[in-house]
Amino acid sequence: MEAQFEKIRTIPAYRVLAEAMIERILDGRLREGDPLPTEARLCEMFGVNRSTVREGIRVLEEANLVRREHAKKMVVTRPSDAEVGKQLERALVLHEIVFDELWQAMSVLEPPMARLAAARATPEALERLDDNLRRTEQAMKAGDSLVELDIEFHGIVASMSGNRALVLAREPLSRLFYPAFAAVMTRVPVAGKRLLEAHKAIVAAIRAGDEEGAQAWMEKHVQDFRRGYQSAKLDLQSPVAAPHARPATRVE
Repeated sequence: MEAQFEKIRTIPAYRVLAEAMIERILDGRLREGDPLPTEARLCEMFGVNRSTVREGIRVLEEANLVRREHAKKMVVTRPSDAEVGKQLERALVLHEIVFDELWQAMSVLEPPMARLAAARATPEALERLDDNLRRTEQAMKAGDSLVELDIEFHGIVASMSGNRALVLAREPLSRLFYPAFAAVMTRVPVAGKRLLEAHKAIVAAIRAGDEEGAQAWMEKHVQDFRRGYQSAKLDLQSPVAAPHARPATRVE
């Protein structure tokens, strides 16, 4: 019987070019703010035509690794937390991560970030938290949505941790977490009140420099959300949906 082999697959030249440039960005030979060589120079360096160079640069632009300052000048840039989060968010959705997995991840990340926030709080950051609490109370009295304010609150605490690795890891999880939060807020009448109580306790602990207290209250807050999710009759085993899509909300 004749042996069977898969066809040899060749990588498009523009991909090879893009990967070579990404390698130089990651190893520091090209740093944020550095200009890329001109298209003509890249054609010469890689021995390819102009369309290949443009396709390779397009890959870098889509990854937010370069930006165009004007028609003929590209410079190296660094993806923002939101841009990184968006890419990882898509991966989590495509892998059909279920809400319970998402919640477990948030329960691991959020409490230690609150602990770090208590250790590293600044007057400016505390003022931002106080302002968030004031606006949350006002929104509750007016019957307005608390979703954006909750996103803001947890984002402030995360940034106060001063740990960029944790902040980046949390970003895509938080983006997927909040459609579920919106559903809980509309289905569980006491959810808003309990949220505000927890936020006030977390801020009090952070202000006092009480690291253990801040972590403990954040743990309670995250646990309470899971109970709210179940009270709202939402399915813990339902795959999470991207924020712009309608999340699954039914249980059997």
